[in-house]
Amino acid sequence: MAKQIGSGPALPRLRIAVLNRLFKPTGGGAERYSIALVEQLAARHDIHVFAQQIEHQFPGVSYHRVSAPCTRPRWINQLWFALATWWLTRRGFDVVHSHENTWHGQVQTVHVVPLKYNLFRGRTGLAWALRCLKVVTSPRLLVYLGLEWARYRPTLGKCIVVTAPGLRSVMEQHYPATRSALALVTPGVSDVPGAASQAQKAAARQQLGLPQSGHCILFVGNDYRKKGLPALLHALQRLAAESFVAVVGNAAQIDAFRPLVQELGLQDRVYFLGALHDVTPAYRAADCLAHPTLEDTFGMVVLEAMAHGLPVVVSAVQFCGITDFLTHGMDAYVLDDPRDAVGLAQALLAVLPPSALGASLSLAAQAFARDHLWSAQARAQQALYLRVAAQCAPR
Repeated sequence: MAKQIGSGPALPRLRIAVLNRLFKPTGGGAERYSIALVEQLAARHDIHVFAQQIEHQFPGVSYHRVSAPCTRPRWINQLWFALATWWLTRRGFDVVHSHENTWHGQVQTVHVVPLKYNLFRGRTGLAWALRCLKVVTSPRLLVYLGLEWARYRPTLGKCIVVTAPGLRSVMEQHYPATRSALALVTPGVSDVPGAASQAQKAAARQQLGLPQSGHCILFVGNDYRKKGLPALLHALQRLAAESFVAVVGNAAQIDAFRPLVQELGLQDRVYFLGALHDVTPAYRAADCLAHPTLEDTFGMVVLEAMAHGLPVVVSAVQFCGITDFLTHGMDAYVLDDPRDAVGLAQALLAVLPPSALGASLSLAAQAFARDHLWSAQARAQQALYLRVAAQCAPR
């Protein structure tokens, strides 16, 4: 159970609706972000979660399952979820907080770069015109862009929360009208357990079915390709046989990567663990975290690994938002090019035991994590709720 922020001085008790299609810890970083804030604020406010999939129970939280009559294609389900949650939350709430692409909700948390950015970035002239033609002939893109435009359209009291400074810059560039409504609330960690003892590491490896000896490199991500698993597997091929990789994340992607594992001759050195409701045993079992991601607005797994005292190897800031707060060689090993398997192998060699750099990064990582606790982030989120509720209250 997460430690909640204290009761503190008397503040208005708000009735808050939280919108997530998936409300479960295995859903990904955005889902864990939303869950953590709900747990932190449940004692102070009346929290109501609206979701299509719910795998979570917490004292004081009310759960409302939203129907999903058509889960495919996804854009139709997204439109349905927006319509259904608008109807269910149109009255009776002080604040509606959406983590989804919906037009309603005074608080909108942005976890990924806008579709407009992905579609039109760097395109001019004929390339821009052709992309516009693609959009107007695609119902899917029209719905997504329409929802996105409505989501970011300025209205009284609306607050648009971004999870990383880089995402703020993207929003200001592609939706300049949001500039005055933007606020930064980064992810956090509930606590900082620190580096695992040898006994804890041995127990965690036994629990997960991992080798007791050798160096364990941890990889956590639901989109294996986007998070850089191909580069990590090629890097592993360049390391001594005592090193192995534990892969945590979406089990549906495992079969697609087994051929590459076999092609590289790594059948005995790659362990697919699937999605874990609690990643703590994996952090305890590991000697470092490899996160050569190609796209991450923040990278919650990096922060979580640092709280467990793991030295982290992470992509540069243009690929991963958390690196905006990190310094290469001081609290992380930063990769200039996460696709460079040779450079990634060198980075892993530099931080794996008994490396002095790895030990130094471990201590600095824990100090960094202590400055990014969920309790502080929840207070920032609560301040936004109170401001929005006051601005939007009936006069």
